[in-house]
Amino acid sequence: MKILLIGYMGSGKSTIGKELSKNVGIPFYDLDKIIEENEKDTIKNIFKNKGEVYFRKIESLIFKNFVSNNDEFILALGGGTPCYGNNHEILKQEGVLSFYLKGSIVTLTERLLNEKQNRPLISNLNKEELEEYITKHLFDRSYYYLQAQNIISIDNKSIRVICEEINNKLT
Repeated sequence: MKILLIGYMGSGKSTIGKELSKNVGIPFYDLDKIIEENEKDTIKNIFKNKGEVYFRKIESLIFKNFVSNNDEFILALGGGTPCYGNNHEILKQEGVLSFYLKGSIVTLTERLLNEKQNRPLISNLNKEELEEYITKHLFDRSYYYLQAQNIISIDNKSIRVICEEINNKLT
C-alpha cells in the first residue's frame, strides 16, 4: 500500500504519518528528510544556497523515484510538493492512496505561531502577517491539494481521531 499525506505546513503530516505507521505496520517516511539525506544538506540551506527552482526539481525527481521504487509506505510530502512538476498527478495514480490533511486558516495559524522558530519561511511574521501568508498560499495551492483522493479535516481533532478516519478509508 502506498499512502501519501499532503497538506499545508503545520497540518500534522509527519505526526499523523508516524502514528499511522504504528497502527497499520507500514513504514513512514518524510520526503523532506529523504531530500536532506540525498543532498547531504538541510532544506533551509538548499533553498538559501541553490534556490527554490533547484529545490523543486530535485524534490520532484526524488518524490517520483521514491513512489516508483517502493511498494509499501506512508510518505509525508512537503507543503509545496504537489504544486510543482506535475507531482499532483501522482496523487491520483493507481495503487496510491492520497490524503489531504485539511486545516482551516485559524487552525494552521494557531499551530504555526507555536513553531515559527523552526520554520524559516515564516519565522519573522507576526500573527496577522502569518494569517495573510497562509490564506494566500492555501488559495494558490488548493487546486493541487484537492487532487488528493481523500480529504480529512484536522480542525479540533486529536491525532488518534485523524488516524482512525484515515484507517477507515484503508479497509
